[in-house]
Amino acid sequence: MATTEAVKAKTLLGECSAELAGTFILILFGCGVVAQVVAGGIGDHDSIAWAWGLGVTLGIYVAGRMTGAHLNPAVTIALAAFRGFSWKKVLPYSVAQFLGAFLAALVVRWNYTEALHKVDPGLTIKSQGVFSTLPGNGSMDLGVHLWGGFRDQIIGTAILMMVILAITDLRNTAPAANLAPFIVGLLVVGIGMAWGTNAGYAINPARDFGPRLASFFTGYGGAMKDQFGDVYFWVPIVAPIIGALVGAALYDLLVGRHLPISDEDEEPGRIPTDEAAAGAETTTA
Repeated sequence: MATTEAVKAKTLLGECSAELAGTFILILFGCGVVAQVVAGGIGDHDSIAWAWGLGVTLGIYVAGRMTGAHLNPAVTIALAAFRGFSWKKVLPYSVAQFLGAFLAALVVRWNYTEALHKVDPGLTIKSQGVFSTLPGNGSMDLGVHLWGGFRDQIIGTAILMMVILAITDLRNTAPAANLAPFIVGLLVVGIGMAWGTNAGYAINPARDFGPRLASFFTGYGGAMKDQFGDVYFWVPIVAPIIGALVGAALYDLLVGRHLPISDEDEEPGRIPTDEAAAGAETTTA
């Protein structure tokens, strides 16, 4: 006797739960590796870049089936502006992403309590970079101030968004669905290795503000300012949103509008499925 498996309809609550979980995993690896380097003296810049990339990959695998795994309010906003993603979901997704980042940072802060207090008893700018970004990564010697960080975040997030659209565009040479998270993770590793000096490559408002808020509530009184005393917390929020919109616009202008039209019907903002990818290949062959 044939059996029919019931199909469970997705809900906004379920999608937001997945975004929270995916961002939670991302920050556990990202802030966790910086804590290990700064407080434990284990690792270096390369290990930070790789762990952030792996965090992105694993976070996408966690949430990808439900939402396509945005894990980033700037990405969500750009997808709404350029890919027809529902504007009604932008705020709930963004709140879930911020909350996931906040909760993960609390776990990192709790787990590394002894080491952080040992290396930086006053919980100052010296270890603030474990949780949030700073111009010049907290250095005064590089001469990078607030507006240098703002510029850097626009450029870095534009690169991120432009390449994400290329990776997930079924009309382009998109990787198979199960490889897309890995390629996006490599993208973040590359950005970290090439664009990490001026502002720590936040490229994600939730990644920065959630942990920043967690650190502020757990003893880092100067978390909202940079090493020069300027109010900095807004820079990794506003600049990545601008950068994501710029990156999406550039992709469509330079590449997207010139590609053959596909009949794929995936929900906007989702990682392509194997079935959709196969259909796109048939359409564009």
